[in-house]
Amino acid sequence: MKRWLPSPLMSAFLLVLWLMLNQSIEPAHLLLGALLAIAIPRLVAPLRPTPVRVARPLTIVRLIVYALIEILRSCFNVCTLILFGGGRLNSQFIRIPLDLRDRHGLAVLACIINSTPGTVWVEIIPGSHDLALHVFDLHDADWWVNMIKTRLEQPLIDIFEQEQS
Repeated sequence: MKRWLPSPLMSAFLLVLWLMLNQSIEPAHLLLGALLAIAIPRLVAPLRPTPVRVARPLTIVRLIVYALIEILRSCFNVCTLILFGGGRLNSQFIRIPLDLRDRHGLAVLACIINSTPGTVWVEIIPGSHDLALHVFDLHDADWWVNMIKTRLEQPLIDIFEQEQS
């Protein structure tokens, strides 16, 4: 069954979508929709990411709260700097050593950092596992390193890299 329908839910969705777009349940539309519902998931199966095992779902809630607080705090700070800053910016790059290795966790960390106004994930520095981070107005590099390591990276390690109980 998995050979013909690697993703049965996606196949069912595609068939229903095809029939809705054509506004018909004639046999020809049913047949073409079924062919598409079988062919498309088989063709895109190699493009699907590796499965994710998520541990500690309550940690996800804590991470979301931390991320939202940081995003709101940064929104306020960047807005204040732009409106009332008078050009006193200290824009710099900093290096943050990462212990997180899971690709999914790194992707989530990149999304959070890039959603935070005033910060941009630049790259993982080749030859090390340090994150190059650009900060719009840097006053305390140690605060940024500590915040990312404790409030963002550690929950992601707990979520993606710990064994499930």
